[in-house]
Amino acid sequence: MSQHPRIRQKKRAFPRVLGRERAFLADTLRAETTGGLLLLAATIVALVWANSPWQDAYHHVRDAQLGPLTVEAWASDGALTLFFYLAGVELKRELVVGSLSKLSEAVVPVVAALAGMMLPAIIYVIVNVSAGGNPHGWAVPTATDIAFALAVLAIVGSSLPSALRAFLLTLAVVDDFGAILIIAVFFSHGFHLLSLLAAVALIALWYVLQRRRVRTPFLYIPIALGAWWFMHESGIHATIAGVALGLVTRVVADPEEKEAPAERIEHRLRPWSAGVAVPVFALFAAGVTLSGSAVRAMLTDPVAIGVAAGLLLGKSIGVFGGSWLTARFTRAELNSDLAWRDVAAVSVLAGIGFTVALLIAQLAFGSDVAQIERAKAAVLVASVLAALIASLLLARRNRAYAD
Repeated sequence: MSQHPRIRQKKRAFPRVLGRERAFLADTLRAETTGGLLLLAATIVALVWANSPWQDAYHHVRDAQLGPLTVEAWASDGALTLFFYLAGVELKRELVVGSLSKLSEAVVPVVAALAGMMLPAIIYVIVNVSAGGNPHGWAVPTATDIAFALAVLAIVGSSLPSALRAFLLTLAVVDDFGAILIIAVFFSHGFHLLSLLAAVALIALWYVLQRRRVRTPFLYIPIALGAWWFMHESGIHATIAGVALGLVTRVVADPEEKEAPAERIEHRLRPWSAGVAVPVFALFAAGVTLSGSAVRAMLTDPVAIGVAAGLLLGKSIGVFGGSWLTARFTRAELNSDLAWRDVAAVSVLAGIGFTVALLIAQLAFGSDVAQIERAKAAVLVASVLAALIASLLLARRNRAYAD
């Protein structure tokens, strides 16, 4: 009897996306694309307003006290909690039923995301230590803005394979989780145990209600508000409450259910996150002064240089290098639909750091308003450059796939 050689099936670094996963990905991309365009519009309004003859009005509105917080704090600590809740839901879904549930499919985007966070931080620290800057802002260039990145990808990459979009989305989920951990571990102040225990108790109650299949929204809303407030009072950034609630939301549907609670809630809340929460945050976070003196100060500031170099060089080299090394030294291989030039273009796209990068800039430099302004300006400039370079690369790849 003839012996057939055993065929070893290699693991795919970028698996094909089929069936329900493809439909969910398409729905997410549409929402994030719209959100990216609204985010861009809010950023332009903020920049124009903050550099116009009415700039005093902008700062007056941003710094106005509204109850226990300023308008800017409501935008960063309040509105962004909704964004982080959806990030928690996406992470939970990817871990349970998505690409992160399979080690062979998760390893490449996870390693790429980690490398894409570590290298920008290393570059930032090297620049600031060698130039006598402020190393405390190392986390600013570590985050990728998924809304902007997906908006660029959708505009210039309509013919690119869905596997590349899935890779970017998975990369962003891991990147968001890393940013969440950074905020929770390194940027918490004035820790209060009782408030944290109260927040944890409310999050546990949310979990119990989910497990018992309770669907009444009037129970969940006060729990969410209470968890947010007590998390804020504990000294841990309030957005962490949103992530925690997302992680304990049920993502697998019962046999008699058409969709899981996570999908149902996400469909209702994503338009509010993409269309209201994130643009409002951008409106009050992106209003930096871009006068001649401010630009000159940014060009010589180690913090600004470190942020820009981290986003433009660290992100692209880290994401691409992490992907290539993983595929090179493991059994994973690139999806046959893709080329490494596609991955290189998306790696540059990962250098668009906006929403979370601006938030971390505020947290990292505290009351140093001038330093926050220069760091934010560097984030904006580097993100625009990354978007332009990636657009050129993606447009070229898009034409190759369209032909």
